[in-house]
Amino acid sequence: MKGAGIKVLRTWGFNAINTTELPFAHESGLTYYQVWDKNGWRLNDGPQGLKRLDNVIETAGKYGIKIILAFTNNWVGYGGSELYVNWIAGAGATHDVFYSDRRIVASYQKYVRTIVNRYKHSSNIFAWELMNEARCLGDLRGGPDCVAGTDLISHWYKEQADFVRELDPHHLITTGGEGHFYKRNEDIGFWLNGQWISDYNYNGQAGEDFDLDLTLDNIDFGTYHIYPQYWYGSTLDKPDRDNFTIEDWGLDWIQQHADSAKEANKPVILEEFGVFGLQNKTEIYPKWVKRALDTGHSGILPWQFGMLGLKEAGGQRYFKYEDRLIDGASPNDGFAIYKNQTAVWNVFA
Repeated sequence: MKGAGIKVLRTWGFNAINTTELPFAHESGLTYYQVWDKNGWRLNDGPQGLKRLDNVIETAGKYGIKIILAFTNNWVGYGGSELYVNWIAGAGATHDVFYSDRRIVASYQKYVRTIVNRYKHSSNIFAWELMNEARCLGDLRGGPDCVAGTDLISHWYKEQADFVRELDPHHLITTGGEGHFYKRNEDIGFWLNGQWISDYNYNGQAGEDFDLDLTLDNIDFGTYHIYPQYWYGSTLDKPDRDNFTIEDWGLDWIQQHADSAKEANKPVILEEFGVFGLQNKTEIYPKWVKRALDTGHSGILPWQFGMLGLKEAGGQRYFKYEDRLIDGASPNDGFAIYKNQTAVWNVFA
């Protein structure tokens, strides 16, 4: 990574399992930082736990690389927010209680305090990230307390950013959000099969309000992601949507976040982006990167760099969440970029 000129990387400061998964974790060597049961979570700061995160942060520093560290995940992957919901709020609870149930907020803050206090004196930390891709819904459905106009996530961002600032006045803080807008006075959408569809990325249903969130005192810079194939699926690239291509939509999305950051007088980074297909990556990524650079972005982080030639378990290994080593290649969700994909790799090298 140092050879590619990378100065900042982003990684998870969370990795949690249920108590019932401990035998598999011990047998497989799985990394985990929290173990959940009916009594809440307990910390694993041993050799399969935070000592591994210690190593990541220390190794990054040796190569002049700084870390953006996320505290939890909106999604079930790697034991995110929904373990808090499942174990504290219980069966039947909706995803959005993560932001409002004071028992859950206290448990989240207990973990955040543990992580911040462990690393706040490290010069290898670049920023703390409150949550990866906060939304009103996750793998669990959303509830009525987190809909357009409630600003529940914005209030949660403010509370948690203020909390982290009290713990650590020196490092930067960001949301980790996807950058959804809430254009209260605009009806942004598209036609599909003769029906006008209000656009989820602009109508507040996701729960974020990028313009508002970026003005919060202790949010130091904005983040956003780009996954138009996930977000729009079959509505993209249809003959009657000449101006709705993957490439053009991404260029507009980049410009809109740059404009919002300029209005708020704060930096912004393109924190994740991805398209399926090597040809798509080869053709689209250079244009997205150029637009981000031309509009004064402070950073560009693709999702995600992959590794080849890994030898663990003979180069074939299952981890969890369908993550596998296959023929020595690190896990690929369709967005991974490998060094032998020269045209794409060189966009970032």
